[in-house]
Amino acid sequence: MPPARGDHDARRRDVSEAVWSVLAEHGFGGLTLRAVAARMGASTGLLTHYFPGKRDLVAHALSILDERTQHRQLREVDEPGLAGLRAVLLDILPLTSDGVALNRIWVSSWDVALADPGLGADQAARYERTRARLRVQVDAAQARTELSADGDADHLAATALAFAHGLVVQALFAPKHFTPELQMELLDAFLASLPRP
Repeated sequence: MPPARGDHDARRRDVSEAVWSVLAEHGFGGLTLRAVAARMGASTGLLTHYFPGKRDLVAHALSILDERTQHRQLREVDEPGLAGLRAVLLDILPLTSDGVALNRIWVSSWDVALADPGLGADQAARYERTRARLRVQVDAAQARTELSADGDADHLAATALAFAHGLVVQALFAPKHFTPELQMELLDAFLASLPRP
């Protein structure tokens, strides 16, 4: 007799929590069916019911990561424009222990996503959504004459995301140097360097 739907949903939540726990500790490099099963105190046979192969497990892990990223506490954007752009970029940076953990997992996901065209396309779509969020603030900053209207808004949004990701990587590898205070200082200098009217 198959398990009741509620039991199946509860088990899937347990599996998702175990996947997240392995990701948080080992990143995508340590994400295996065996590691998740060990975290649950279960057999790998149980997990193959949910994930027939490693790619299925990785795809699920990426969806958990995306969901947790989207549902994390974000800064309020009180005023659109440069202040809003700053707030969105601050939410990307590893300024807190949770931010460090989330960014470590994202960076560890790049290798697996680059190696698989389907997963890579999903990642590309996620980054497109992030650029779109930044673009909203760039458009507002141009409309408020905080930034030059001559600049291409898509280009500016891409530049801002590239800056933030570069700073993320540096902060993950040299956290004692790239403190939260220095990250914010560098972000403010970057924003001040954007073309003004």
